[in-house]
Amino acid sequence: MKLFVDSGNLEDIAGLVPLGIVDGVTTNPSLLAKAGGDPRAILKAICDTVKGPVSAEVVATDVHGMIREGRELAGIDEHIVVKVPFGKPGVQACGTLAGEGLRVNVTLVFSATQALLAAKAGATFVSPFVGRLDDIATPGMELISQIVDIYENYEFGTEVLVASVRGPVHIVEAGRLGADVCTCPPAVIEALFKHPLTDIGLAKFLSDWEEAQAAKV
Repeated sequence: MKLFVDSGNLEDIAGLVPLGIVDGVTTNPSLLAKAGGDPRAILKAICDTVKGPVSAEVVATDVHGMIREGRELAGIDEHIVVKVPFGKPGVQACGTLAGEGLRVNVTLVFSATQALLAAKAGATFVSPFVGRLDDIATPGMELISQIVDIYENYEFGTEVLVASVRGPVHIVEAGRLGADVCTCPPAVIEALFKHPLTDIGLAKFLSDWEEAQAAKV
């Protein structure tokens, strides 16, 4: 399963890339606004740093605006994946952009039927938001299971990109269900490294070693 960073903060992304576990990045207008500065310059810097898929979202809500912005975003760097919101305009724009050879990430997906339509439109990625479903007492990971089953039944090439990830449990469940990608805030990726028994074990090893060296003196 691929691991993407869900962030527009170049410093956070650059801190994770050297670990060798980051396969790409997802951004959205909110994350880029929070980062400040020129959004396109930030996107280009992220692409140069990660050298993997970087989702950049359109802000237009009409078909022609989405297509125009999508083409402009794709021109920033070869690693850009054009991100469009689900809906009739988004699905139509996805079909046009995909037909031109551009990669498209259909976002704000909350049902298996929406994911099916995105795949039929030629989406490279589909982004179901599991955390937001959990927030309204609807099992988000159940949606991932449904989408994975449908895509496997019909051999769609669209990758299931699990979004709105709130913690390591979502990542474990996504991996068990066979999702292709999880995109996570930097704090969630940091949490994957932590376990109290690892810390206790390392402290014990070092303590025993120090005692053994002291006994030789």
